[in-house]
Amino acid sequence: MTELLGRPVGLDQRLFFIAGPCVIEGRDFSLRVAERLAGFAERLGVLIIYKSSFDKANRSSSTSFRGVGMDEGLRILDEVRRETGLPVLTDVHTPEQAAPAAEVVDVLQTPALLARQTDLIEAVALTGKPVNIKKGQFMAPADMSNVVDKARRACASSNGPCGPILLTERGTSFGYNNLVVDMRGLDIMAKTGCPVVFDATHSVQLPGGLGDRSGGQREYVPLLARAAVAAGVSGVFMETHPDPDNALSDGPNAVPLDDMEALMRTLAALHETRATSG
Repeated sequence: MTELLGRPVGLDQRLFFIAGPCVIEGRDFSLRVAERLAGFAERLGVLIIYKSSFDKANRSSSTSFRGVGMDEGLRILDEVRRETGLPVLTDVHTPEQAAPAAEVVDVLQTPALLARQTDLIEAVALTGKPVNIKKGQFMAPADMSNVVDKARRACASSNGPCGPILLTERGTSFGYNNLVVDMRGLDIMAKTGCPVVFDATHSVQLPGGLGDRSGGQREYVPLLARAAVAAGVSGVFMETHPDPDNALSDGPNAVPLDDMEALMRTLAALHETRATSG
């Protein structure tokens, strides 16, 4: 059993969620979304980790909105944490960002496209904070054991504490702007001993599908999320937005905020049924 932010997580524990807008669109916006999610967490009795990025360094086009920057982004995330009581997560793209981000956020995340960047994996592990490592779209699930080994070896060599490591499945590149999810990968990654998270929204992304930006099929998020929970995961990652059609990043695959509580309730109940039935 793994403990994450003071709560046990695993296949036989309560399902947890990582949720929030893809990118920080501003202070008031972030607080408004986080307050809604905090209400969901209280009513459902589940752990929700608020997720949002201060920089999206892997946008399809250089003209796309990237975010508010690290300094402003961390200030906003710190306020979200203090005002709502939700733990917060953000992704880092370079080793130099790991330490300052770790001073503010509860969980660090590494983007899928950087899953094999050794310096980055070691840097986030060395902070001692929980780390969510996204599986690269180009990687086989079994390859993630090497990534986990990098993180653990970095901590061991420094004699420092190593926080919990989460592994997230977010689909595999199929070509021609499409991703596919192989549910066998959830079990394969779980053999590392790390809690596995399913990213239901990026798994329906159509990378570069709209030419200068990615498309998505948000209507399939509930289907894939239910399938992953039934197959066996410890957590579900879902990006959400009050108005996905006008989101500044990844709107086509984001779940409308008004739909999130009902979907989370369904997934939590399905996970509990699976856990009690064995």
